[in-house]
Amino acid sequence: MTFGARMLKTGIAVTLALYISLWLHLTAPVIAAVAAIFAMQPSIYRSWRYFLDQLQTNTLGAIIALAAGAVFSNEPIAVGLACILVIMICLKLKMGDTIGLTLVTVIAVMEASGQWQFALTRFSLSLIGIVSAFLINILLFPPKPKVQFIGQIQYIYDQMSLLLRTSISDEIRENVFRDQKRQLEDSVKALSDKYKLFEEEQKKLKRATFSQTRHLVVYKQMLNTLRKGIEVLDAIEEHYFQSERADDTDEYFDLQLEHLTKFHEHVLLKFDDKLKPNCTEPNELEEANNIFMKEVIKRVYEHPEGKLRISIVAATMYDYGYQLERLNRLVDHYHKSDDEEPSLWMNWMKK
Repeated sequence: MTFGARMLKTGIAVTLALYISLWLHLTAPVIAAVAAIFAMQPSIYRSWRYFLDQLQTNTLGAIIALAAGAVFSNEPIAVGLACILVIMICLKLKMGDTIGLTLVTVIAVMEASGQWQFALTRFSLSLIGIVSAFLINILLFPPKPKVQFIGQIQYIYDQMSLLLRTSISDEIRENVFRDQKRQLEDSVKALSDKYKLFEEEQKKLKRATFSQTRHLVVYKQMLNTLRKGIEVLDAIEEHYFQSERADDTDEYFDLQLEHLTKFHEHVLLKFDDKLKPNCTEPNELEEANNIFMKEVIKRVYEHPEGKLRISIVAATMYDYGYQLERLNRLVDHYHKSDDEEPSLWMNWMKK
């Protein structure tokens, strides 16, 4: 885990919550600090959503805790039952993310055993922590999932390209290959999370413009293409070396992987507007992909013994190439004028 802005902001939010609590002369300021830790979210939209949800569930939890505290005092069994009730309500309201902090409020309020002033102080401390985290998150280094997403794309491609180019030639050590592949899978998972945050902000926090919709479509396909590349690595690891192969099979597959990774690199450079116009021929990869697949099918058909698993690897590579060609067409459309039909991009988004 690397030190990032969210870690820094969490510390600042805790500090702010503690200072506000001390300035207001509220006892047990640690409750505000705990609330600030829970409330720090990875995007502006989630911060706003979490703030609204916590406001509702904490208020409801405090009311339940006050009533339970007044009737049962702060008996342990009463605290446990109140927590169960609050959990059920949060789940019913589809606000499961707020359960942890709401329970902190319930326990803190029930400690007051029905004393309104004391309970109100505990509830106020929770709100101070939530508000502190919300303000720090939107004012100090606000989350930018789109920028983070773009920054990770090239890094992940470089990781994947190295593994694809050396997988058939078997040049890389097995333990290094496994470690790098595990890191690659973790990176793609983190990238997928970043895309979800970016998509949430565009669709829910504000209405997405046509230009933003085009970005979403291209980024989604970039993510899908990387996933297909990982599927190729999985297929090679599971099936390629366990099958019988002709003498030139390794070279043939290696050349196709080289072609795919090079095309992938070209598409990314084209998206960044770093290539000259018409540097790649239309349908160039599609034709090469079809030729490769037909040749593999021919070889397997002529000598099927021990080679059927090769066809699994070839089919996965074909799918990777298909997604690359799809990404290439999207990037071409992306760089055209804004006169493109919005419906075209909406249809791409639904796929």
